[in-house]
Amino acid sequence: MTLARRIIACLDVDEGKVVKGVGFVNLEAMGDPAAMAERYEKEGADEIVFLDVSATHLGRSTLLDVVSRTAERLFIPLTVGGGVRTAEDIDRVLRAGADKIAINSAAVQTPGLLTEGSERFGAQCVVASIDARRRAGAGWEVYVSGGRKPTGLDAVEWAARCADLGAGEILLTSIDRDGTRNGYDLELLSAVCAVVSVPVIASGGAGNATHIADAFSTGADAALLAGILHDGTTDVRSLKTTLLGGGFPVRMAA
Repeated sequence: MTLARRIIACLDVDEGKVVKGVGFVNLEAMGDPAAMAERYEKEGADEIVFLDVSATHLGRSTLLDVVSRTAERLFIPLTVGGGVRTAEDIDRVLRAGADKIAINSAAVQTPGLLTEGSERFGAQCVVASIDARRRAGAGWEVYVSGGRKPTGLDAVEWAARCADLGAGEILLTSIDRDGTRNGYDLELLSAVCAVVSVPVIASGGAGNATHIADAFSTGADAALLAGILHDGTTDVRSLKTTLLGGGFPVRMAA
């Protein structure tokens, strides 16, 4: 049986508002996260990812009130990331209404958090979020703190380690492609899919249904979308109709 591929709407949230930029910079406010999440669910999104993009950089916790307000309007799964540093943080965010937790900077600083989170809450709740930038020579480097700080870690090797540590899913974002609408970094995606057995979410660069189809063909289990949904360039239902016509198994909303 072929599992349906997922279309995931991403809400990058800064101080309570959805924002979008290019390459993680020049962020512009787009709207209210709860209202936008509800709209994307009605359009047929399979999941929502809510990333508090300034929490880690500012050293604060996730905005739980915004998470709760968003979660209470959804029936589809909600993944929340940003400002999660401990297992207690994971517990608080799950109690606020999240179904999964995306861990990025804290996983690099404390890799055992992925294992503790998986053991306490289940691997299905733990998403390793990896922001990668292409190196001048070859390969990709992991960046943390909202794409601000290089770590020296090889992104492909780090993805494999995250899966070994207990992450049930990999959210893989190309910083170079973020907001460009030129398509996902398929070389990066292929390299990571080759070394992990857990689902991989392609992120960074979606501009149309062809880009999503390319990601699925490369091995992604899900595609993350933001800008093209936020500004009305397209909608989830239209994308899924095109993908279904191209032979990709996706769930259509009733």
